[in-house]
Amino acid sequence: MISKLYHYRFIIFLISQAAVLFGSLIIPGVLFEKMSPVFFQLNILAGILVISKRKKLMWFFITLLTIAFFIFGLSLFERSAELRPLDTYRLPIYFLFYFTVSFEIIRQVVTSSSVDRKVILGLISGYVSLGLIGFFIFLSIEMAHPNSIYGLTGLGDDQRAIFDQIMYFSYITLLTIGYGDLLPVTALAQKASILIGIMGQLYLTIITATIVGKFIGQWSNKRDSKNPKDKISDNG
Repeated sequence: MISKLYHYRFIIFLISQAAVLFGSLIIPGVLFEKMSPVFFQLNILAGILVISKRKKLMWFFITLLTIAFFIFGLSLFERSAELRPLDTYRLPIYFLFYFTVSFEIIRQVVTSSSVDRKVILGLISGYVSLGLIGFFIFLSIEMAHPNSIYGLTGLGDDQRAIFDQIMYFSYITLLTIGYGDLLPVTALAQKASILIGIMGQLYLTIITATIVGKFIGQWSNKRDSKNPKDKISDNG
């Protein structure tokens, strides 16, 4: 079963990412709030699928995430009025997991022998994963040093309201858009913003450029194999 699903690992992971990020655009607000922890867990399962070929690593994270699930609760994305202290122990686990999955996606994409639809989807999901890594970095900073990000609302009765805003801030920083509605005001948050911005640019200029170059070479080889006469004439 897993071996069959593994072939579709990138599309499954990308769909689960889209459900977490954009589900509220389709699903009504109250219903989405109830379903968001489920989407988050599905994204974690999809991440496990991505690393399933590396058995020791897969079982390490299955054990770690199972412990986090039963001891610390259902999900960091569970909606509640208070931010529980135990959430701080889950953040490193989630960060390490998403960092590992992102690295594995990039490794698989870069080392692929050919560029096809699967690789393109992996390229996209890898970039989206960087935003999730940024989310956990900024959330950790905000929890350790409140008001590190100026402009966050909902810090009173419902601290969970900041999650969507920090997610938004992470991707705006990754994309280097910078609307100015949310601002990093502490030195730690500012350095994290620089790091996320650099990560996004390096991904586009190195990883994406590598795949594009590989695709161009692949397309050129196919063209030459179909038109050997053109290749001879080009060589004089």
